[in-house]
Amino acid sequence: MLHQISRRAMLRGLGTAVALPWLESMGSLTAWAAGTPGKRTAPNRLAFLYVPNGKDMEHWTPSAEGKLGELPEILSSLSPVKNDLLVLSGLTADKARPHGDGGGDHARAMGAYLTGSQPRKTDGTDIRAGTSVDQLAAARIGEQTRLPSLEIGCEASAMAGNCDSGYSCVYSSTMSWKSPTQPLPKEVNPRMVFDRLFGSAGTAERAHRYASRKSVLDFIREDTRALASKITYSDRQKLGEYFTSIREVEQRMDRVAQMPAIQPPAGVKAPEGVPGDYEEHLKLMCDMMVLAFQSDITRVCTFVLANEGSNKNYPALGVREGHHELSHHGHDAEKIRKIREINKFHVSQLAYLLGKLKSIREGDGTLLDHCMIAYGSGNSDGDRHNHDDLPLLLAGRGGGTIQSGRHIRVPKETPIANLWQSLLERMDVRVPFVGDSTGALGGLA
Repeated sequence: MLHQISRRAMLRGLGTAVALPWLESMGSLTAWAAGTPGKRTAPNRLAFLYVPNGKDMEHWTPSAEGKLGELPEILSSLSPVKNDLLVLSGLTADKARPHGDGGGDHARAMGAYLTGSQPRKTDGTDIRAGTSVDQLAAARIGEQTRLPSLEIGCEASAMAGNCDSGYSCVYSSTMSWKSPTQPLPKEVNPRMVFDRLFGSAGTAERAHRYASRKSVLDFIREDTRALASKITYSDRQKLGEYFTSIREVEQRMDRVAQMPAIQPPAGVKAPEGVPGDYEEHLKLMCDMMVLAFQSDITRVCTFVLANEGSNKNYPALGVREGHHELSHHGHDAEKIRKIREINKFHVSQLAYLLGKLKSIREGDGTLLDHCMIAYGSGNSDGDRHNHDDLPLLLAGRGGGTIQSGRHIRVPKETPIANLWQSLLERMDVRVPFVGDSTGALGGLA
């Protein structure tokens, strides 16, 4: 006899609590369709991915509006998921502009990106921006999941000091703000993120699990066997795929831990569990987001691929100069080419993430169908430090509420916060405004 499973059900073991993916045995999901266009069979997820220093816009922007044809060079790795994309041109982050505050475009670019608010120019403790859109969503739907939101990245947050022309480092390294005065630092250690997703006990229990070199799945075998008798055959298949994904991530983290350490500069200690290889680090963090969404541990995530103003170099791409240094290219063709290579590399990580989401069946479609993944930057051309015509991609169909596979050009000076307000509505969150928004952005459906 099959039983209806609670969507809050978990499989538990020593120091472990593994949330379940969405299963048919959890019953009808049509409650999420109320008040939204289209019928959703699973909840929507919302994620924001940030890349710094703008783009080579000439090779980013599609040549024509409407249906996406051949993608521009920078976006070419997204061709397999082209029909799941919206490319939006013309959006503006006005509050990232100086408005009398002088230099500091990098700090303002990230500080204003999700808040739509002008960051206060200070390198002291009196920081102030606004409540970010991810936290507006988390405040209203966060109680439905184990974690209200997840904040991750691949460069550590600096919560103090002067990083950009008198602006606190917190602005250029933190995208998520719980309130105008409460930034949420991101977690950059994949092991710590994994523990946050699947650990339920203290450090002693986790230490025991690591020492025994067992998978979290080894500690939930009894609960898994009991569950298997209560669910459908297709749910058992889905559960098997989900467990395989968890085990693959564990194995990759174990391989990273066993790799020879890369020696940091004298006096600097590398964080434990952070891969020395940047691409592997990015992919592991993408996997964490996929697991968090697949297991419905959270429906809201922010992911900073690199801090705003980052001067990281990319030797694997043949780019020895720092990213920020190159972004001030002065129309030098070789510098622009290298910027383009960095842009292509970052987009390829998005392609990896979207491919993983699209490979997972959920409800009447895929996990990607029930996501809205916004990818972009608060700067457009890094040389000009302009904050209009921002590079912005939106991936996923928002549970059938977004018509993808298109390039949309919006009127000049349209606040990017209008898009954020529109995405909130698709999360069944209604707010009068987001920062400097003037209303929800139309034309997505």
